[in-house]
Amino acid sequence: MNEKLSVQTETTIDKSEVYKNPKAWRKIVVKYQKPDKKKAIWQIINTLVPMLFCWVALYFLYEISYWYTLPVVLIAGGLTVRTFIIFHDCGHQSFFKSRKANDLVGYVTGVLTFTPYRFWHWEHGIHHSTAGDLDRREEGDVWTMTVEEYEASSKGMKIAYRLARHPLVLFTFIPLFLFLIWQRISSKKAKMKDRRSVWWTNLGIVVMITIGCLAMGSWQKYLILQLSICVVSTTAGVWMFYVQHQFEDVYWARKDEWNFAAAALEGSSYYKLPKVLQWFTGNIGFHHIHHLSSRIPNYHLEACHNAEPLFQSIPSLTLSTGFKCAKLNLIDEENKRLVSFKYLKEYRESKENKIVKEAA
Repeated sequence: MNEKLSVQTETTIDKSEVYKNPKAWRKIVVKYQKPDKKKAIWQIINTLVPMLFCWVALYFLYEISYWYTLPVVLIAGGLTVRTFIIFHDCGHQSFFKSRKANDLVGYVTGVLTFTPYRFWHWEHGIHHSTAGDLDRREEGDVWTMTVEEYEASSKGMKIAYRLARHPLVLFTFIPLFLFLIWQRISSKKAKMKDRRSVWWTNLGIVVMITIGCLAMGSWQKYLILQLSICVVSTTAGVWMFYVQHQFEDVYWARKDEWNFAAAALEGSSYYKLPKVLQWFTGNIGFHHIHHLSSRIPNYHLEACHNAEPLFQSIPSLTLSTGFKCAKLNLIDEENKRLVSFKYLKEYRESKENKIVKEAA
């Protein structure tokens, strides 16, 4: 990361000043925080209407062969991710100016994406306030251990961690379990109004599934297609969340040294995707901006990035470089980076050599 960051076109200041002085970046983001009603409504239309057409197409294609449905399932899965981004923005109260409008759309899109509106955003709020903090790895984060923690763990814990971090498990089984089962359960840690959203969402999902089964004429047909779409959307969604906080030089710090702006700009990636994937993922690839200001709606993120040199100075990930992040598993706290399990051999040898030198 460059030591100099351009905060405004006319002004260049030290990175340390950006982190010490919140006013420096707040002057920038405030210009993009105003919701645009027309853009918000158009985003709902160009997401949910195509989703409806996808289901109509799936109805007829399934009668010919399930294999014919796969291209449409991929599109529907992408549209589900885009629907989730709308849901996500509503929870941040950034999609519409009106809280009632945000909550209404949030609850509806929450049912469509199998996610309880208020409860999920309670967890997500914790993530935003603790991302990159080694002492506060809590709700809403991917399970990530430091090298030292892993080495001090029991054999059973090590096996569980390796299993949880395996790409096949992390990006296939865990996403399905998380969205279809885990999010049907409320936590006593949350407030009652947040827990109620789980119950209301579960009821809404039952109604949605019932209508879907009746409309498709067969419960088997609906569930097979819905499950297929969920495989695509949940895998893509968890991958997006993972790659935007799990890259080699990602920011991690102990609580007493943790800095909000640094965690946003160095602990969240700029995931530079092809335009079509950027559209399906609702611009969430501009994650560094989103973490700096969650009140910026997704439809303003690209404009903010393109107009402000501060955000353009952030290193980016691409599809090819992003996939390499899947092999990173542990936090090397001493060298401030994420490493693979292969690093453990080097770490153990280094530790043994240190012990030998101290003994001599």
